[in-house]
Formats: sequence, structure tokens, C-alpha cells
Amino acid sequence: MIETGPHGCRPGIASTNVHGQRMKILVTGGSGFLGQRLIRALCFRGRLQDADGVDREIGGIVALDAMSAPKAVSDPRVRYLHGDLGDAAVITAAFESGVDSVFHLAAVVSGAAEADFDLGMRVNLDGTRALLEACRRGCAPPRLVFASSVAVYGGALPDVVNDATTPAPQSSYGVQKLIGELLVGDYSRRGYIDGRALRLPTIVVRPGRPNAAASSFASGIIREPLAGVDAICPVAEGTSLWLMSPSTAIDNLLHAHETPAAAWGAMRAVNLPGLTASVRDMLDALKAVGGAPAADRVRFEVDERIARIVTGWPARFDAARARELGFSRDADIVSVVRAYAKEHVR
Repeated sequence: MIETGPHGCRPGIASTNVHGQRMKILVTGGSGFLGQRLIRALCFRGRLQDADGVDREIGGIVALDAMSAPKAVSDPRVRYLHGDLGDAAVITAAFESGVDSVFHLAAVVSGAAEADFDLGMRVNLDGTRALLEACRRGCAPPRLVFASSVAVYGGALPDVVNDATTPAPQSSYGVQKLIGELLVGDYSRRGYIDGRALRLPTIVVRPGRPNAAASSFASGIIREPLAGVDAICPVAEGTSLWLMSPSTAIDNLLHAHETPAAAWGAMRAVNLPGLTASVRDMLDALKAVGGAPAADRVRFEVDERIARIVTGWPARFDAARARELGFSRDADIVSVVRAYAKEHVR
């Protein structure tokens, strides 16, 4: 059992983790692609464990995001709150009815954080700190899952990154994510939260429009050709990435939440298991699923800025600790592309 933080209940922060009451969950980035999938999965599941390991019914989900979802999950348990994570009034509103669990997915993505330093720091760092402080002010520490990234690694790396490899990010986004991980670990050590940070691979294939992430092309070179649209690949075909499908990412977010604190110990960050695939591997998978005409819709126009960011990320991991904790991985890149086509291509 995790002890209540030292501050007690402060005005405007409701009591949480009261057994017998229904769970109250906060999802930051709740209108985003993964946020919406996660909320849908939570509504279907209907129950989660609280920070004391007690299985409870989900009574309410607050989806906090600066943007609106185009086709938002509609469920009486879900309330949408639009605002900036760095706005104190928004944070207060998110916590006004109490929070038992937090899934912190909100972030300024890699390319945007590199292009706008102030924006990345305000959202990815200051926003994360504000969220953790709100958790700290509650009557009982909530369980928190933080979506980190393999971008925490960079520089001179071994051929295979393992759990002992020291993070040395070479982008502002990676630095911000690493600081977030350290904060999650320290707030957990102090008993303010029961936190865990997941270093997510690049998520492929994302439906919808491209975003400002440096890795956005990894979905675009599959998504657009399957929709009959030409796509540009900004990196060389030999460039490899560490990948995970959206469905596996959601399974792992939920698994992280349900894994007891004792299993994590003092180390609260973990490299998730993924797939190593080169751009050529991805295009071969595209051809296997969509045929040669789909693969022919991709052309190469190298963008040095994007290539520099992406090639700085590790593409091969030995995720031994994640396997021991029971996290899952995708079978192969062809099955990932085929699953996307089955769900989204008409």
C-alpha cells in the first residue's frame, strides 16, 4: 500500500482512492489518437485497480486536451475538458471531483518541440510538473502512467540498447521526456503518486492527418498509399525504427496501470518491447498488403532535419525487463500493416 502524501486534502481537491466508490480517471491528451483509443478501451473494460490494488468500477473519465476529437467517444462516463495543461485553472477543473488514476499522454510532439523550444518546455515539462503537483495535493496518491519515448536515448549508442543503457537525449523532446520520467520516479519515491513511465516506440500506423512528429512519415508512407494518395518519405530507405502498433500500445498502457507497485520497485521507467523495421521493410509490408501500386506511391525526398532527429533514435532494443513485467509486442510489421488496413481501409 502506498501512503497518503504529507499535505493532506487541500481546498478544491477531492478525496480519492476510497474503496467502494467508483474510479475516477484523468486522461491527458484525451482527444488525441491514442487518448481516444485508450478511453474506448477503458469504457469497454469498465474496471481498473486503484493505487492500493483494489479492483473498482470506472465511474468517470475526464479527457483533457487542448483540441477536440473529430469523432469523440460518446459515453455518459466521459467528460471532455478543453484547455492547456499548463493552465492552473484547467488542472484544478480536471481534479475537482477527485482523481484515482492518471494516464498522461499529452505532449508537444518531437518535431514541434524541436522547432518551438518554449512551447515544448511549457507543455512537456512545466505541464507535467503541474500535473504531478495536482496529484500531490490529493488526499491519497493516484496511480499514474506516463507516456515517455525512446527519444530519451541518443548520441553514441550500442548496437542494441538494453535496460542498463544510459539515456542521453539529443533533442529537446527527448530531454523533456527524460525529465518527466525522473519526476515520476521521484514523486513515486516520495509517496505522492504510484507512477510508471513507458518508453514507447514509434506508433505505426496512425490514422488521420499527419502531425508534427519527426516520425510522422512512418505512418504516412503506409496510410496515404493505402488510401490511394502519394506519400513522401523524408529519410533513406535503410533507416530503421523501433515500432509498435496502436492496439499493442493500448494493451501495454493498461497493463502498466494494473502491474502492482511492488513489481516496479524503485525503477519506474521501462523500455517497451517493439519491432525493428527499416523503411524498406515497411514498404515491403505495404506491397504485401496493398499491392505494388500502393508501394509505388511512395517517393523519397530526404529532409536533413527530420533525418537527423530520426537517425539519432535507437532502433534495436533488448527489452528484458519489460518482458519480465509481462508487456507485449507485435508479431511482425506485415501483421501491423494488415491490421491497419482491415480497420481503416474501405
